[in-house]
This record gives sequence, structure tokens and C-alpha cells, in this order.
Amino acid sequence: MFTGIIEKVATVRLATPCGTSLEIELDCGWSNLSLGESVAVNGVCLTVIGFDMDGRARFFISPETMARSNLGGLKVGHSVNLERAVTLGTRLSGHLVQGHIDGLARLIERVETDESWGHVFLLAKELGRYCVDKGSIALNGVSLTINTMDLRNDSIALHVTIIPHTWKHTNLCALDIGDSLNVEVDVIAKYVERLCQPFNTL
Repeated sequence: MFTGIIEKVATVRLATPCGTSLEIELDCGWSNLSLGESVAVNGVCLTVIGFDMDGRARFFISPETMARSNLGGLKVGHSVNLERAVTLGTRLSGHLVQGHIDGLARLIERVETDESWGHVFLLAKELGRYCVDKGSIALNGVSLTINTMDLRNDSIALHVTIIPHTWKHTNLCALDIGDSLNVEVDVIAKYVERLCQPFNTL
């Protein structure tokens, strides 16, 4: 479990295809990782499969993760957002994030105003039902507040403000118009929807 508060932005040092999977090595800067530990990489919960005392860590990206996230497009030199799993004593500064990606969003607008950055992201309409004005959403693992929403053809446009701290300490500043981001909607909204359905509906 994570909170969407990014701890580091790491650089991809190696990206090695393994059939339909991918193995990556990141310059994390953490020398106290454990084998099998969960780390959110651009919001995707991945398992540490190797690390060294110089702070480099290796992760395996499965075909399922490749299909559902933007991690399949990682190349050497790319930057990724990192967050280690929470502990029972961690402050929940963001919101509850599982690291399980629901889909992708696309950046379509960016405007700088008063030292902050207004963004508009396009999201699949079927995920829009889990979003509300002033609600939380995780984009590339970053816990963000939805300012407003509107309908754009068959998609939902999410209007989000990126404050200076988030701009400086995540990879959102490196996005170009048209780039895709990993999306995890509010898990509480998904559970509420499920509980409201008939028990025999899967």
C-alpha cells in the first residue's frame, strides 16, 4: 500500500527485454532495500528482484503490467517516480494507493499560472465514474486532487493543478503534450460500487 507522495525521481539505467516482459534497473539511491520489497514505480507496484549498496535496484515487469501501464515504454535515461510501501506509522499525506493500474490518461493541455501549472488529462469514460470534483486520483503514482471534470466526446477531461513542490519533485514536469500516464482511481469508490451491485454479479 502507498500514499501517492513521491519520495524520489529515479533514472532508468538498464531496460532489458525478456520475451514479452521487461527487466529494468533504476538508480534509486536506496541502499537498504530488501529482496521482495514492493516499490511503486510510476504508480505501479513492483517487486525488488535485486539491489546493491550503490542504490541501484532491479525490477521485473510482467506482460500484464506492460499491457496496462506505460512501463513497457521505459528506455535508458527515462525518469520514474518512486515511493516505498507505507508502514503502520506512516502519515497518510496523500490517499490510499494500491499500485494497481486501472488504465492510462493522456496529457492534452498545460498552462502555467502564478507559479503553478494547470493540466488537463483525458481519461477513459468508464473510469470517470470513480472520479469526483475535489476527489483524489493517482497519476504516475502521484496523489493529486481533481479540480473539475468535463465530458470530451467519449472521454473525461480531468483538470488538475500541479504545485511547485510537486513540479520539482516528480516526473510530471517532464511530460509532453500527448504523453500517457498511469492511472489508479480511488479504490474506495471501486469498493462502494461493488457493494452496491447484486451479490451474484461478477
